[in-house]
Amino acid sequence: MKERIFHVATSPFEAARRVSILPAGHRSCRLHGHGFLARVRAELPEGWTPFPGGEAGALRQALDQCVATLDYRDLNEHLLVPTDENLARWVRDCLDVPGIESVGIQSTRDQGADLDDSAHVHVWRRFRFEAAHQLPHVPEGHKCGRMHGHGFEVILHADQELGSDDMGLDFDYLGEVWTPLNKELHYACLNDIPGLENPTSEMLSGWLWKRLKPIQPALSWITVYETATAGCHYDGQHYRIWKEQRFESALRLLHAPDGDPRCSLHGHSYLLRLHLTAPLDEVMGWTLDYGDVKEFFRPVYQRLDHHLLNELSQLNDADPASLALWIREEVAAQLSQLDRIDVHETPGCGAVLCWGEQGPALPS
Repeated sequence: MKERIFHVATSPFEAARRVSILPAGHRSCRLHGHGFLARVRAELPEGWTPFPGGEAGALRQALDQCVATLDYRDLNEHLLVPTDENLARWVRDCLDVPGIESVGIQSTRDQGADLDDSAHVHVWRRFRFEAAHQLPHVPEGHKCGRMHGHGFEVILHADQELGSDDMGLDFDYLGEVWTPLNKELHYACLNDIPGLENPTSEMLSGWLWKRLKPIQPALSWITVYETATAGCHYDGQHYRIWKEQRFESALRLLHAPDGDPRCSLHGHSYLLRLHLTAPLDEVMGWTLDYGDVKEFFRPVYQRLDHHLLNELSQLNDADPASLALWIREEVAAQLSQLDRIDVHETPGCGAVLCWGEQGPALPS
């Protein structure tokens, strides 16, 4: 598949709203407020920014200017029905940015809606449960062979053709769908649940899919966070896992003009997310071991963490997109299943390099 580079940005704002189209008595009909997060993903054309490497910063600046109109305001003064979906429409119409692929509004940490350029909405809600498990087929001495536990997080994703509708699925409905499953999973040992005798992230996501898809046809993805830095997506056919790494690095942007502080030595706390797609190993119950992904990446990580990025051989510049391209070249031989790399230089802002079947953008 063709290689594509997207730039991403996020911008927070605080606002109040009433959503009057919901049933009478619904709590969101009352005036209330949120700490919203707007986000945008765009395939920016060459030359859109004043200098190569400044794309992420320019996109963030454009988004900041857009949502400033909404900050500390009553949203009903701007939109008749200020649902997350309509807010995403408003932001998309406000942004003077070419190549926008999606605009999202995250109204809380645990819910949001992303709108693409064809009136298609992706609604999601996050849930959490506490459970124990062990993996019975791992090699002797593997830490996951011991009984242990996690605070698992699950995101239910639903895709719908929105058209001119004000909203897709109500977040509360996703909560109702989740409640019976939470009763089975919360404070349980997953190995004791029929169908989860080998409870990897992949097997858990597949188990959830089989339970939920028949009662919610709009379900498009199940996301399982086994830890805060690793998890799995499943869409009924394909498994995609990801592993996050964080590194602290210094840099200069070589093409920044004189007077721009980014041409001087500075630094970031980076978030890197490696996405890999592979068939399910029927015996192990996983596509790849998260620990193996981390070990294969370790030599590259050691060259990134606590270093000056401009000193890396073959790196054209130290902007997020150039860094994602460099990482792909460095790990291609070790991680052939890799098909997407996210590099964020600040929270939610950076670049996404894709050359496989693109999956959902993870909530920030």
